[in-house]
Amino acid sequence: MSNRQALAEAIDAAMAGRWDDAHGTCQKLEGDATADWLHAVLHKIEGDEANSRYWYRRAGQHFESWGDPAEELKAIKAVLTY
Repeated sequence: MSNRQALAEAIDAAMAGRWDDAHGTCQKLEGDATADWLHAVLHKIEGDEANSRYWYRRAGQHFESWGDPAEELKAIKAVLTY
């Protein structure tokens, strides 16, 4: 399975409320900018702002750019399926 496919499945898991499954995928793919972005969103959902901001920086993204994590997950998935 490609990284893109694994991340798309992780987004589906996150959207279905399976945070741990999604988080595990992000941890396995640490260093991939899209995985790090997804990791940031997961910690935003969790309410861990400091950790979320750390992962946003690693991904080259910004915490403040998105208000709704669900919309952000959809945007990440769109990047993966482009």
